[in-house]
Amino acid sequence: MGLTTSLTNAVSGLRVNQDSLALVSKNIANSGTPGYHRQSLNVVDYNTQSSTYARSIGANRAFNSSLQTYYNRQVSDTANSSIQASYLDRMQGFLGKPGSTGSLDTLFSDLQNALQGIATSPDDYTSRSNAVASAQTMAETLNRLSSTIQGMRQETEGQIAADVHNINGMLNSLAEVNNRMLDLGMTDSARASLLDQRDRLVGSVAELIDVRADYRGDGTVALMTRSGVGLLDNGVSTFKFESAGSLSANSVFDPLSSETKVGKLTLTTPSGLTIDLVTQGVLQGGELGGLVTLRDKTLVEAQDQLDEIASGLALAFSTVKNPGVAASDGVPVTPATGFDLDLSNLRPGNDLLFSYSENGVSRQVRVVNSTDPVDYLDASGQRVIGIDLSGEESLPPGDKTAAAAAAAAALNAKFSGLTISSTGAGNLRILDDGAVGNTDVQSATVRSTSTGLQGAGLAFNLFVDQGNAAYTNDLDGDPPQKQGFAARISVNSAVVANNKLMVQHEVGGTLGDADRANYVIDQLANMSFTSGGNPAANADKFQLTGKLGEVIGQVIGFQGSTINAALTKADDRQLTLDTISDQMQTEYGVNLDEEMARLMELQNAYSANARVVSVVKELLDALLGAV
Repeated sequence: MGLTTSLTNAVSGLRVNQDSLALVSKNIANSGTPGYHRQSLNVVDYNTQSSTYARSIGANRAFNSSLQTYYNRQVSDTANSSIQASYLDRMQGFLGKPGSTGSLDTLFSDLQNALQGIATSPDDYTSRSNAVASAQTMAETLNRLSSTIQGMRQETEGQIAADVHNINGMLNSLAEVNNRMLDLGMTDSARASLLDQRDRLVGSVAELIDVRADYRGDGTVALMTRSGVGLLDNGVSTFKFESAGSLSANSVFDPLSSETKVGKLTLTTPSGLTIDLVTQGVLQGGELGGLVTLRDKTLVEAQDQLDEIASGLALAFSTVKNPGVAASDGVPVTPATGFDLDLSNLRPGNDLLFSYSENGVSRQVRVVNSTDPVDYLDASGQRVIGIDLSGEESLPPGDKTAAAAAAAAALNAKFSGLTISSTGAGNLRILDDGAVGNTDVQSATVRSTSTGLQGAGLAFNLFVDQGNAAYTNDLDGDPPQKQGFAARISVNSAVVANNKLMVQHEVGGTLGDADRANYVIDQLANMSFTSGGNPAANADKFQLTGKLGEVIGQVIGFQGSTINAALTKADDRQLTLDTISDQMQTEYGVNLDEEMARLMELQNAYSANARVVSVVKELLDALLGAV
């Protein structure tokens, strides 16, 4: 090997060392920079007839597309779980733990104990006052919890609006990065910095909405949601959020866009197509998906459960039970038996219960006074049927009789072994199949709402709706009366002003009468409730069933388990994300020990190459001097 070849090799080595030293220095300087990917020099050996030498042709940036894709997905899932866990953890503080001071089960127990105090000493003012105070505390707690839940739903709308603003900005920044990536005259260092920025932006977008990234060979990236809706490719899609303003318990999502009462989240593609992201189920992860789930499902279900408790409280105090009177078809040959029921006091939402056996199998039926023709088995196995039983109050007597007959005929059509008819206005007769013996009517009771505080029986309207209106669980309103009732429930102002009404069910009655207190105590202990409507239509909702105390326990238990599950899920996903981040740090990150060791190697190599150049120079000087 000649001197010229040695010099050429040494000089090429110096150049490669200089480039490597510059990259190592850059790695060390950016070791703490978030999203920085370690770089290494790309060195190529060139062979000629006379020599072999090395040249650097750019830098290699550490990148693993599979790992990056997995990371983006986990970022989205973790953000989704974290935002839900954050809200639910706050709600747990408001609900309280079972048995703790101020929790619903404790307050309900306090109310029962206060009523027991009245039953023991109905003439004691303090006992009656304590009962009224317990009822007020129960109502006020339901009001407060409902207000808290709606406040949290309002927060989700504000956060959705902020996220929409951020994601639009990040998508536009990514579009700029894509355009700059197409500049072929860009330096390797600038290109690597842009790629780092690209990956940071994609990760930030994934935190807000679930995305799939297509990393292309030219450094650009295309984004779409997991459901296949394009976000960034040959143009940028634009998110838009139209807030609904103040939310209440009646502000619920409706698949029909024109009927929804919550904010609308839409996406407009570069071609001008507008997609409703919530209605069309596009959101499958990310913070936006978690916020929408909280606003439209999780927090709404919590409100529904509070409404069930409020409804149960009101009905337990105000429900009047009128058992049916034994009836017969009067035909000696086929003496069918059953009951006559007085429907004259039924109001919208009131019901009648009857049970019968069919071929030895006992069946329970609840007929709700409603214009909604529902017919289903509820969570307790009881058949629920909607029939308009009351008719219009303004109808003349003849028309009321016809209306009663029409209602009976509609109900009769739903049973094959029973005969259901009407003997006049406000009457319903239920009979078995007589001598055939396949069906037997076992019991029948009409449940109406008390119309007054005195002179209307033992039941009374202690808990009332807005404006001291009676609560009947009317299903025909828009919205139904139960919806949002927890926010409106209050104690009857007349009872607050005169606690004698807690025991004095007749005008001028004695204060020593414990019948009303005992009636309500029995109602609270034995009246059964079932929530959720048709289980088939509400398969994603938890069905409450049982006595009121059991329903309250189920609500607290369900919310507790839901919150714990959300917290656990968030922790698990965060742990997975941390594991992936550690793996990315191993592949992408800068190891200072390794870089410093590499720096020393390069310094030694640089010194060696410099020494070769120096020796060659000395030899050339000597040769030229000899000449």
